[in-house]
Amino acid sequence: MKLWLLVGLLLLWSQLENGLCQNFRRRKDSNESRSKLIGKRVKGRPPKLKERDPQGRGGALLTQVLDKGRFLRLGDSLTVPAGKDLELRCKGSRVGWTYPTYLDRFNESRLSIKQQDKFSQLMLTSPSAADTGEYSCWVVLCDGAECEKDPDRTSSTYIYFTDKDELFVPSMVYTEMVYLRPDRPAVVPCRVTTPQAQVTLHREVPPGEVSASYKPTSGFLITDPRPEHMGIVYCKAAAKGMMQISNKYQLLYVEVPSGPPFATIEASATSVRGGDNVNITCTVLGEPELDVDFTWTYPGQDQRPVAIYGAWRLITRGVGHTTRISQSVLMLEDMETIDFGRYICRAKNRLGETSVATRLDPL
Repeated sequence: MKLWLLVGLLLLWSQLENGLCQNFRRRKDSNESRSKLIGKRVKGRPPKLKERDPQGRGGALLTQVLDKGRFLRLGDSLTVPAGKDLELRCKGSRVGWTYPTYLDRFNESRLSIKQQDKFSQLMLTSPSAADTGEYSCWVVLCDGAECEKDPDRTSSTYIYFTDKDELFVPSMVYTEMVYLRPDRPAVVPCRVTTPQAQVTLHREVPPGEVSASYKPTSGFLITDPRPEHMGIVYCKAAAKGMMQISNKYQLLYVEVPSGPPFATIEASATSVRGGDNVNITCTVLGEPELDVDFTWTYPGQDQRPVAIYGAWRLITRGVGHTTRISQSVLMLEDMETIDFGRYICRAKNRLGETSVATRLDPL
């Protein structure tokens, strides 16, 4: 009896031991699986790509340096009191700048530009209302000796230099010419020094206000120029209880369409004798503001002296249409045998070139 009891206890212990071992293995396997899953879950994800700057790569190029080392990222416009020094910085190891042509025209020593290692610095001391305008910078890309502007990295801002005594940006011309064309808008360029100014356009004769849209950075836009717009106009600005009147603008209607010069050539005589004096005139009718360059090719060139002079003036043709007449005159004195032959005049403007010719023959 005792023997069977002992055998039964041994068998029970053996089964309990096997169950505990299997349970331990199951727990161990479960922990290992959990470790593997956790390892997969915490595996590093690839970083998200940085979103593209909505302002483009050049959005943060241009900044204004403030006092105590602070910087202001510039937007479309900036207002600065006249007389307060201005410092702008543009990011880049090689940078180009544009600014109001007024500063170049008078070779202003108040303006300086310095290129540093990582930025370019523009300094303008004692700015005035006349310095109001657009200031731009861009990164310059170079391949050896060839350099070009990077169109993707540019920045610009329009800066108003406010002056309590100057509501309009000053002009050196008391009466400016504005040419009206039927195929394009015209601008009356009365710009202001503060964007808060209220500006209106007025006709001198007969007196009255002219309806046109206004933009402080450019002036009044006449979208559909017509002959009845001709005449003298001026702008009137009001701001903070102050009112001013601008310079006057002469509006002229243009007859001649845009294009290369329309040239003609005429000699005072085409059949001449030795010893005669002859003038050959090359005439161009064109747009009022288009400059014309003349060059001549003629017999005996570089072998005997001739006199050449040029002039231009505005003329009125038709019903108030304005045209520019430009002339170049070649004068020959004491004709010689070497002077007979073909005379060619070349007239060139920024839109193209035209050649005309005539002959001088002996009698």
